[in-house]
Amino acid sequence: MNLLSQLLSRPSQPKSAKKRRMRGIELKTEAEIAIMRQASRIVATVLKEIAERVQPGMTTADLDAYAEARIRELGATPSFKGYHGFPSSICACLNDEVVHGIPRSRKVIRTGDVLKVDTGAYYEGFHGDSCLTIAVGTVSEAAQALMAAAEAALYAGIAQVKAGNTLLDIAGAIEDVALAADFSIVENYVGHGVGRNLHEAPSVFNFRTRQLPNVTLQAGMTLAIEPILNAGGKHTRTLSDRWTVVTMDRSLSAQFEHTVLVTESGYEILTDRDRL
Repeated sequence: MNLLSQLLSRPSQPKSAKKRRMRGIELKTEAEIAIMRQASRIVATVLKEIAERVQPGMTTADLDAYAEARIRELGATPSFKGYHGFPSSICACLNDEVVHGIPRSRKVIRTGDVLKVDTGAYYEGFHGDSCLTIAVGTVSEAAQALMAAAEAALYAGIAQVKAGNTLLDIAGAIEDVALAADFSIVENYVGHGVGRNLHEAPSVFNFRTRQLPNVTLQAGMTLAIEPILNAGGKHTRTLSDRWTVVTMDRSLSAQFEHTVLVTESGYEILTDRDRL
């Protein structure tokens, strides 16, 4: 989501939720967390299946149709479809495309492509949200290094999640991994809270900043952590479709994202594909 739009958005909450809010951040109850586990499991299932089935010659529209059918088959609705007018159930980005790629029947997936697939599922009032980057066939060593760094940055950030730590602990861990690997961090698009709304407070930055208060994490927070790394510069531009964002210098981009629950002792990755 565009950073400015995210900062300005204010999720609507029922009055009964006010007692569980801290600085506008809703803390989920055990019952709500149980629903989010299921929403997130649906997302993880669909992404895992897409990663297993994608092959050269398919189109991103093929993947979108599959994702929508599976999300609905699993009892949820696609979080992205219709969101602020977005037309599809997944964001599908190839190579220099960064975020919000619209799946199209003319966008053919080829060997060597770096494919980002981002999707969400809305189940019984709550969302799950996750993204992964897929190497299509054999990709270049440079692409492999970028993907590995983006995934490592995600898990470095997640490792900082526990009650008492802060958002800047997450941001600093992500930034350190990205810079050590000599990749740039996209700054216009950041992580976010997730729950009743697809995008909620707080913004979860992937770099150290004083732009927002450094929120202390509390058990019951649910965060979508999603570093985006570029092989070249950090700057991006939006194409004429008003959705698809590409790197300004046409360099490769990679992204990984998980929905993560903050616990007293650490974290739980709700969209963990390895636990299916």
